[in-house]
Amino acid sequence: MMKARVTVTLKTGVLDPQGKAIEGALGSLGIEGVASVRQGKVFDIELDAGDEASAKAALERACERLLANTVIENYRVELV
Repeated sequence: MMKARVTVTLKTGVLDPQGKAIEGALGSLGIEGVASVRQGKVFDIELDAGDEASAKAALERACERLLANTVIENYRVELV
């Protein structure tokens, strides 16, 4: 059994209204010095795979097909 973490974030230049809302909320809570906030998604996945290469390939297919909207999002796959 292999464990992986997939992190999906918005590409640079893509508007992030949720990040802006979090940024404003932090300011209203008195948390100072926050210049900007970008939000994303994290998926912790366990999978049966023969080796690391096939695990990464399967996870990248999952990102391309379901986990990330590759038009506006980047993703990073890490085996942990």
